[in-house]
Amino acid sequence: MPTRPSLPPARTPFAFVQCVLTAYERRHQAADAALEKAQIAPDARGRWPARVSSLQFERLCAAAMQELDDEALGWFERPLPWGSYGMLARASISAPTLRVALRRWCRHHGLLTRDVLPALDEADGTACITVHEHRDLGPLREFALLSLMRNVHGLSCWWVDSRIPLQAAEFPVPKPAHADVYDTLFPGPVRFGAPLARLRFDAAYLDLPLHRDETALAQMLRRALPIMVLPYRRDRLLALRVGQQLQLRPDLGTEALAATLSLSARTLQRQLADEGTSLQALKNEARRDRAIALLQRTQRPIKQIAEATGFRNEKSFMRAFKDWTGLTPGECRLGGSPRTP
Repeated sequence: MPTRPSLPPARTPFAFVQCVLTAYERRHQAADAALEKAQIAPDARGRWPARVSSLQFERLCAAAMQELDDEALGWFERPLPWGSYGMLARASISAPTLRVALRRWCRHHGLLTRDVLPALDEADGTACITVHEHRDLGPLREFALLSLMRNVHGLSCWWVDSRIPLQAAEFPVPKPAHADVYDTLFPGPVRFGAPLARLRFDAAYLDLPLHRDETALAQMLRRALPIMVLPYRRDRLLALRVGQQLQLRPDLGTEALAATLSLSARTLQRQLADEGTSLQALKNEARRDRAIALLQRTQRPIKQIAEATGFRNEKSFMRAFKDWTGLTPGECRLGGSPRTP
């Protein structure tokens, strides 16, 4: 007997579906066709499901945005015609860095509507994307702010082809019954009852170059909603973070190092492989850099430098140093220029 294909898990709360239905009600239009496309229907007793799958919700939103000709789904006083958010992405795709792309995106969003004004700020190594509200968004407020913040975060990750961990995701709404959804959509600490909607992350990500072009953008826009939900595994700053930790504590083992980065050891190794490097390679780089610094800035004996960089004896250190730099430790101390990757 053939087995039935398993359905995707139903994780999207019906409260979000109700927000889409509210947009239809405000336009005095029926949502029947969109609900049918999404295969969302009440049961025999007329009860709606408590949750729907992400695919069902994606289909519902796609149909609603086109039928209502409003990609904001009723959030703002003036509809955002179909293609508005694609236009914002196109206006930023030529930016040299994420910083420039986000500043463009925020500025151009203000040309579409003044009801909310997103802004990018930096302070003390932290980047903040904040949404300033200039109009009461009413019952659609939570869904509007959640969608807007997930939109800009998902697009940012897609632009630089990197996971961007959040230091905090803050929302000016009471904690909802479906708060667990936020843990999936916003990887990092989530805070409710905040003064403003805001995402915080390491400002170093703003320096990353964009890894997408017009062709990739055209392909993404054919089905853009998944990037707002799917998390990225690759983190293009991970190798840098690992290197920084090893500079401070070169003796860190794999488990301890992974713990300092809030990752499992297996995830750490997999993500480094995605970036084309390995933990051992980064450890070698950290040992090489420390050895060069000690050789050029101190008069410590070679044997002590070997011990300080984790080698059991002077001979193995000298052999490894030659492989890393093309120089002997003595040549490096006398002012030679070490070869670095």
